[in-house]
Amino acid sequence: MAQRPTNWAGNLTFHVEHVHRPASLDELRELVTRSHRLRVLGTGHSFSAIADTTGNLVSLAGLPQSIAMDPDGTSVTVAGAVRYGELSEYLHRHGRALHNLGSLPHISVAGSCATATHGSGVGNGGLATAVTSMTVMSADGTVRTFHAGEDVFAGVVVGLGTVGVVLDLTLTTEPTYNVEQYVYEDLPRSELDDHFDAIMSAAYSVSLFTQWQDPLIRQVWVKHRPDRHGVWQGGETWHRARLADGPRHPLPGISPVSCTEQLGVAGPWQERLPHFRLDFTPSNGEEVQSEFFVPREHGLAAVQALHEVSSGFSHLVQATEIRTVAADTHWMSPYYQRDVVAVHFTWVKDQTRVLAALPLVEKTLAPYRAVPHWGKLTTMPADEVRAGFPRIGDFRELARTLDPQGMFRNDFVDRVVCTV
Repeated sequence: MAQRPTNWAGNLTFHVEHVHRPASLDELRELVTRSHRLRVLGTGHSFSAIADTTGNLVSLAGLPQSIAMDPDGTSVTVAGAVRYGELSEYLHRHGRALHNLGSLPHISVAGSCATATHGSGVGNGGLATAVTSMTVMSADGTVRTFHAGEDVFAGVVVGLGTVGVVLDLTLTTEPTYNVEQYVYEDLPRSELDDHFDAIMSAAYSVSLFTQWQDPLIRQVWVKHRPDRHGVWQGGETWHRARLADGPRHPLPGISPVSCTEQLGVAGPWQERLPHFRLDFTPSNGEEVQSEFFVPREHGLAAVQALHEVSSGFSHLVQATEIRTVAADTHWMSPYYQRDVVAVHFTWVKDQTRVLAALPLVEKTLAPYRAVPHWGKLTTMPADEVRAGFPRIGDFRELARTLDPQGMFRNDFVDRVVCTV
């Protein structure tokens, strides 16, 4: 019997025995129209079962990986399986940029947008907020393009894989820009308590890394845009944290060779906004991940509450990253009409113990209206997840309209989203 494929981290083994890789649109259409159920696999960086299926699992990596700039340069149309790293390099060569990137440039554009994957910054929306149109193949093989401004557009962009096979997306761009990256160490808890909003909004993007031990914040990664904010004013000491004297990795004891350049050396946006470089594998997958989002006004209280109970889970934490995401209008986005603080856990690769610890984390965050990342591990009951998405009923009806037979759904979507 063939060995079944797994996700990147290896914590999830898919139900199918192989992944289909059509080499043309006609081959894809033939596969789609004969499928009872089908899900599209991106780069496999999700830790949840959102991409799993008992039907056909398909990768679009064998299709032409096209990237095309519009004539006026203000937008770019990209095949769904293209990774952000390749797209970013293309844009930079053409003097253009995206507003934000995730921590990893290795993730696909379509998969990232479908799961509301994000970068960081109090004024920066998730990656899907750059999307202005999206072309999909439906269950009957027909192709349709959705455009910004249409009534259903806000429902299809963060589509959780349910609206069809995403063939390409058009993203808005801006002129290329430089970013400076600084890492500060050992931020005292008292500074965070007294200046949380000021710290999180001090630069274009700010990430806090903690292992839930004193000092609370082991590292602060600051990504500064000189074209927006002038000269960085942090200095050698900032909020009583010390400027690192060399490059750092977010996880303790790991070489920073895979990380993007630090020490305030200015460089192009695509080489600073991610934490990790495209030409390196950032980790060997020896981890599992969870992430939860709370309204920004509750961010500090949520972090303080987690610290109070951290003895119940800190022994399983490699690192926790705390950052911000700006509100958007996508129905199934955790940031729908609310600015959020994101609390991301990189756990040791012991899923049984992590799943046993997650209820404590989730119970602690529940009073702050937390919702999980669609692609990360969670034990939150489905009804509690659904309660965090006010447009989920509209999305459910849209999914049924676009895919009446539920071909693009799976057990995860049926259980969490489509069950009433």
